[in-house]
Amino acid sequence: MSKSALILVDVINDFFHPDGSNFHEEYLPVLENIKSVLAQARVNELMIVHTMEEHIPGHPDFEWHKLPKHNFKGTVNAQPEKDIEIHAGEYRVPKRRYSAFFATDLDLILRERGIEKLFLVGVKTHVCVRATAQDAFAYGYRVYVIAGAVGSNHAHLHSASLEDIDRYMGRVISMDDAFQMFAVETSLNE
Repeated sequence: MSKSALILVDVINDFFHPDGSNFHEEYLPVLENIKSVLAQARVNELMIVHTMEEHIPGHPDFEWHKLPKHNFKGTVNAQPEKDIEIHAGEYRVPKRRYSAFFATDLDLILRERGIEKLFLVGVKTHVCVRATAQDAFAYGYRVYVIAGAVGSNHAHLHSASLEDIDRYMGRVISMDDAFQMFAVETSLNE
């Protein structure tokens, strides 16, 4: 059994559909790369976890003092992007804060499967991806952020966050490096 998991961070309509409230054109090539990474992770039988921002309708949320209300459970914006369907055996973890670990079952699910390495893709690099990478590091996971498969609408914050992650929390790797690592993991488990 693989000891690696692919974590998709907020690959939802709000960010990737042109009608989403947080859609940016810069995310379109990122989405294509996420789809490629997801396909390779499936071929190599990595654990796959879709972490998705989802807020409770009618519930006061601490986030609202910093951000406009968005991504309510049951709305189109909170659903997976249309080309990112969740397959049987994959996990869906709703989250209400930036980090996919904060107040969710993510750490428990990963530990129950014996996961040691996390590969992160998604948006925004400087917000939810970075917060998830930082918490993953704090929990003792080896963290790999796949550079071509994360994005932000703020290029300077994207670059600074990747530098920070690579320096202090894990490694920033190319898609090719990720695919090689997926294949090595598969060969070790045969």
